[in-house]
Amino acid sequence: MYRHTKIICTIGPNTCEPKNLLDLAIGGMNIARLNMSHGSHQWHAEAISRIKELNKKDNFNIGIMIDTKGPEIRTGDLKQPLEVTIGDQIILTIDRKLEKEVNTIEVNYDGFIEDVEVDDLVLIDSGIITLKVVSKTKTTVSLAVLDDGVITSRRHLNIKSKSANLPAITDKDWLDIDFAITQEADFIALSFTNNGQVVSELKKYLQQNKSEIKVVSKVESTDAVKNLESIIDHSDGIMVARGDLGAELPIEDVPIIQKQIVKLCRKAGKPVIVATQLLESMMHNPTPTRAEVTDVFCAVNQRADAIMMSGETANGKYPLKALAVMSKVAYRAEQTFKEDKRILVDNSEEPKNEICLGASIIANNIEAKAIIVFTKKGITASLVAQCRPNCPIFAFTDSNEVKKQLSLYWGITAFEIQLGEPESTITQTIELLKNKNILKVGESVVLVSDIIVSEELVDTVQVREVK
Repeated sequence: MYRHTKIICTIGPNTCEPKNLLDLAIGGMNIARLNMSHGSHQWHAEAISRIKELNKKDNFNIGIMIDTKGPEIRTGDLKQPLEVTIGDQIILTIDRKLEKEVNTIEVNYDGFIEDVEVDDLVLIDSGIITLKVVSKTKTTVSLAVLDDGVITSRRHLNIKSKSANLPAITDKDWLDIDFAITQEADFIALSFTNNGQVVSELKKYLQQNKSEIKVVSKVESTDAVKNLESIIDHSDGIMVARGDLGAELPIEDVPIIQKQIVKLCRKAGKPVIVATQLLESMMHNPTPTRAEVTDVFCAVNQRADAIMMSGETANGKYPLKALAVMSKVAYRAEQTFKEDKRILVDNSEEPKNEICLGASIIANNIEAKAIIVFTKKGITASLVAQCRPNCPIFAFTDSNEVKKQLSLYWGITAFEIQLGEPESTITQTIELLKNKNILKVGESVVLVSDIIVSEELVDTVQVREVK
């Protein structure tokens, strides 16, 4: 079963042991996500070591993504949970001396008072409880409770329709970025990216530290949506982080924004991930809701590069069943559009883009078994993936780093080999795919490679029959 859409699994207490990681890899995990909001560097380093061992020992190609915590507004610690009902009033304060007062909760962000205004809505845990600002002083905000519920310690807060004036990258984030560099991670998912400038700042820092880590910007705020095109332009990839996105913006707008982001990323040739609550119910149940299955189907049908699970695989009760469901639904969704031979990509005047577009059109028209791409930096392979051809894409590179980074791109299975003289390299790769029972004699493949013409290397598209 060849699946084009990649799957990202968050690693947590229920999946960090070697056997569990192996089961996830066998089940189809393409990228392992480490969430720096939880766990120590030592814990994450151990998990990363085990993933790298899987790649080395069992010949997987699992990418490693470090997801920063980002700037967050959270409540402080409570001695006991606070039960609230509609009509109650509570106080949020930046003054720790007041936190012992009745129905008063500390907030970890000093700028909270300035950021909120009377009648603003404040959401606890993405809307489990909604509060309305009634009044404020220099150190406190009084809010009316609009939902029954229980408030516990260190709960996440959002201001509806607003982005708080928090620092783009926190001190903790910089420590976690340094950790990602030392661990030679493949991707950094930058939380609460609000503009392209902060992405450029991070990429400059990575370059100064001689790191080739790719930056995936998480779109999850009002400001990010406003600056979407700039963020996409400066990033190596985008994650549609629907949890906080739906807390800051009208929830009915989230599907529209998701579709817009996927479309813009595909046009720009940047990989895009759809994340958050895809199979949320499977944290506790062995089967998903029909609505969740439809959600996964829609993300795949939009041709997102990857779909991601968070709690489902980190601390859910059924991580392997959740992965199996996601893989099956993605595969089934892909079968529904394989009869359509159109290439859904804008034409480009760049020669390399046109070559990859031509290869994809030919592959669809002749129903080729595969497209084989030879790539040094992954650019050519990514351009083929941008076209979303119906057949698998097999990318061959002489860089292990590039091989792992291609794990995020739609439809690409990457291999590391020595790239030598073009014809001998082609023969070598076809034999490798035959030995893996991927190709059979008599099948047609499309090659995107270079050949020597008048002592110069020239990009070509070739159709060959497997011998």
